Amino acid sequence: MTLALAICIVLAGLYVGGNIGANDAANCIGPAVGARLIGYRRAIVMVALFVVLGALLQGDEVVETVGKGIVTAPIAPAGVLAALVCAGLFVSLATFFRVPVSTSQAVVGAVAGVGLAAGLAVDFSQILIIAECWVLCPLLTMVLTFLIYRATRRVVRRFGWSRLGPTLNALVLLTAAYAAYSLGANNLGNAIGPIGSLGQSPIDMRLLAVAGAASMAVGALVFGRGVAETVGKDIIALDLQSAFAVQISAAFGLHLFSMLGIPVSTSQAIVGGLLGIGLVHGIRTVSRKKIVQVLIGWVAAPALSGLAAFGVYTLVMRTA
Repeated sequence: MTLALAICIVLAGLYVGGNIGANDAANCIGPAVGARLIGYRRAIVMVALFVVLGALLQGDEVVETVGKGIVTAPIAPAGVLAALVCAGLFVSLATFFRVPVSTSQAVVGAVAGVGLAAGLAVDFSQILIIAECWVLCPLLTMVLTFLIYRATRRVVRRFGWSRLGPTLNALVLLTAAYAAYSLGANNLGNAIGPIGSLGQSPIDMRLLAVAGAASMAVGALVFGRGVAETVGKDIIALDLQSAFAVQISAAFGLHLFSMLGIPVSTSQAIVGGLLGIGLVHGIRTVSRKKIVQVLIGWVAAPALSGLAAFGVYTLVMRTA
């Protein structure tokens, strides 16, 4: 692999990291921002710190799955580049339209598409397990949010807001930090995992993890406000109690699947939590239009990214 191609691959990985920040990292703080507990820019500083911690301390399992569990044979450098660029462009498009889509789905679809185009062994059983977890994750966070919110509301009613308000404020911020940590542990693998499929990669993966985490923070700061507002305000109105329930449920879901090495979606986890709040207040309080947009994005992400990566890599190989 030439130096120029290695640089392009690293830049593509950082580009995907920036897209994760713009479309996913904002989800960690969307509920807190929507509840007006913290300003967006101050929240991003917190996200940057805990994303890096999560990526470095517990990001290895998902990196391994994305890098070697989907396509079991090493992917050519051009294929890795095609997968990263196609996934990144799709998420960029979704971010432009302020739709929280799944970077995990886009990357998994793109890696599988390149594997098929290259005639490599694609582990469809692993993809099926990942897809099942994509369904389970939002269902889990929805149920957890429903239970936690109802329990929290009962405690507040019993002891009074004046006594519990400051504690709840602190809990919302702590759970936002936990969500950012879980994001780093789970979603950084989407940015640098495909690079691990190069086999004996000349690129230092640990150093790349730090750079990728930093790119996530930059993406959230520069481009993430629209998605944060969609998650925090447009789907359903949030107060501090609901923000706490949504964030801790989503963070736990992400953390759980990170330990299992499964790349899941921060967007799905958060939106599942928001639906849990909707179950408490009544489904009419949830914006059906926004939910439909999100669902379309979830279906389109792996399909379109996979098709694009398949087509681009096939074209590159034919013209090479």
